[in-house]
Amino acid sequence: MLIEECPFIEPVDAYGAFAPFADSHFLDSGDRDRYAYIAVSPFHKLTAKNGQVTLDGFAVPGNPFDVLGDLLARYRHEKQEDLPPFQGGVVGYFGYELAHQTETLPVADDDWLEMPDMAVGIYDLVISFDLHQRRMWLISTGMPAQENQARDQRAAERMTMLRKYLRLARPLFDVPDVPHQPDITTWASNFDQDAYLHAVGKVIEYIFAGDIFQANLSQSFRAEYAQGSIPERFGLYRRLSTVSSAPFGAFLNFGDVAVLSNSPERFLKVTGGVVETRPIKGTRARGDTPILDAELAQELMLSAKDRAENVMIVDLLRNDISKVCKPHSVKTPTICALESYANVHHLVSTVTGELDDATAIDLLAACFPGGSITGAPKIRAMEIITELEQTTRGAYCGAIGYIGFDGSMDTNIAIRTICMNKGRMAFNVGGGIVADSQPDHEYAETMVKAAKMFEALGIVR
Repeated sequence: MLIEECPFIEPVDAYGAFAPFADSHFLDSGDRDRYAYIAVSPFHKLTAKNGQVTLDGFAVPGNPFDVLGDLLARYRHEKQEDLPPFQGGVVGYFGYELAHQTETLPVADDDWLEMPDMAVGIYDLVISFDLHQRRMWLISTGMPAQENQARDQRAAERMTMLRKYLRLARPLFDVPDVPHQPDITTWASNFDQDAYLHAVGKVIEYIFAGDIFQANLSQSFRAEYAQGSIPERFGLYRRLSTVSSAPFGAFLNFGDVAVLSNSPERFLKVTGGVVETRPIKGTRARGDTPILDAELAQELMLSAKDRAENVMIVDLLRNDISKVCKPHSVKTPTICALESYANVHHLVSTVTGELDDATAIDLLAACFPGGSITGAPKIRAMEIITELEQTTRGAYCGAIGYIGFDGSMDTNIAIRTICMNKGRMAFNVGGGIVADSQPDHEYAETMVKAAKMFEALGIVR
């Protein structure tokens, strides 16, 4: 493995040199976390749709999680400890519908975006950034070559290519005022307000009937654009991340498919066999004045409803990670802590554990999708979500991130995420519905969450 430290460039500026190229991805932490990564030119590409797995353009048998696990195991390699943790491996997304590969669930009638259920690459070239120390490294592992001399030669050749493209990086001083959006039709939701209020009412009926305790209901805002005039996607991502910085952002470019995520929520992290998940449940808008803002934060902290939602999901996640963790290792270091972002306050909890002879992919499969965006009990909540939303979610409420050659992992919950594919683009906003939810308040919460998405799109609503 070749590693070169070079003079620090802002990650967003560095990625600008690679943004036009398919299968180049940016894992961004804004100003709220320590590390950022750029992954380019994968040596394997793996997708899945409706149970059909494709590796480098060829159909292969098996469950997507198992195929990915077997593939990654071929390239096991320990990381260098004095560098940022991701030093090559898997980057991409695991879409919400991948849950059909681990559970028997109803299928939504409408697949409007027609995105793969999973799209990942396996990367031997990574640029890693330590934002606290203002340092960056170019990493070329030499994978997939297995013999030492061949791997060293490949690592050197690929490092030369990486340096060449990085020289194209230029400072991106100005965030576009409004993204270039030729021929985009009017944005519209798959629910009108009355229909969403009715759907919230149906969830509450299911709760009182004893089916569930909670379900996460969402609405999808959609638009179309002429395929010959794709909106400037990285400019849109830059605007999205500027109007509301988040610690688990990502820009994934698969060519036709692009995913622009500005998520505040970690799904699963694995470091040295230690698991961490940080569910978010409970939201309030930020106040226009410091006094009002503090009042709203205090209201959220004291809300029995929001704390109950959060604790339900903590219990669900404790159960999920216990499937692959050592007995008695699952802990809850923090519960219902307040975290504040540009337009909202959130309640966030932390659950940890220690893997018990299991891999990061085993953990992902055991917990997928995250309980904070399904409900409890998870399977029945997901059945109700499909019944009421009547459409696939795509990358939304799935997970985006990396799985390293060393077995480490860090993924987000793909909320605050815009998905694009073949002339269509969409984003979802939702919230957890419990017994004492008020439909009009739940609808208003989704619109608060949508506000920054529309601002990034240059739309006044």
